[in-house]
Amino acid sequence: MPLTNLSRMSRILMITAGIIALYLALCVALWVLQRALIYYPQPRAVESSLLTLSRPDAQVLVSVREHEGPKALIYFGGNAEDVSRNLPSFSPAFADHALYFMHYRGYGGSSGAPSEDVIAQDALALFDEVYARHPQVTLVGRSLGSGVAVRLASQRPASRLVLITPYNSLEELAARQFPIFPVRWLLQDRFESWRYARGIRVPTLLMAAENDEVIARSGTLRLFEHFAPGVAVLKVIPGVGHNSISDSADYLRLLGDAL
Repeated sequence: MPLTNLSRMSRILMITAGIIALYLALCVALWVLQRALIYYPQPRAVESSLLTLSRPDAQVLVSVREHEGPKALIYFGGNAEDVSRNLPSFSPAFADHALYFMHYRGYGGSSGAPSEDVIAQDALALFDEVYARHPQVTLVGRSLGSGVAVRLASQRPASRLVLITPYNSLEELAARQFPIFPVRWLLQDRFESWRYARGIRVPTLLMAAENDEVIARSGTLRLFEHFAPGVAVLKVIPGVGHNSISDSADYLRLLGDAL
């Protein structure tokens, strides 16, 4: 083989090896940094009463609007949400409910670092504490929190479930965002809402944004189809996006109807 052909082949092999090495390095970076891409902790902006969940390895804070009576609402927020900001609108809208807004680990003054498993365990602890005081507990989860709420509803006797801009699984979302990477093998926190939806037997509302630019309608529909017939209803709020859904007048109205 002529030397020029050998040289050209050598350069091709070197370039190919470099591309493979870069791809593998990016896979490693995604594996190491993935939780920094999922969770965006926010400080707590609205002052309120606080409930502290003393966990074995963390102190988890919960913003509370206290109310005597049987009804309570537990809210799990999105990955970049300060859940305390819901207090001014939820308090008058749900005057007959005690309100509990959980700050994930690392959020709103809670210690520790978030992950799917620790959030799920903290959610169980919060439910048990709330349920001891209020026998009718509605679970509300928005975006990332929809995965927390549906998992909790499959494990504890919630009275109702509301999922706002919900997804079928985090794996599906990651695959759309990083289509060239094997997210199925890299992802540590999967939030497989579809897996838990199968076991839900309480009235459930799925609330979608018509122009959701983060969670595809197809994913919400796939989740909806995993609920048993007659358990869940799906409502689409027109003219809003993923982050603006709560600005709609229909938002609190639909939530109130569900409660």
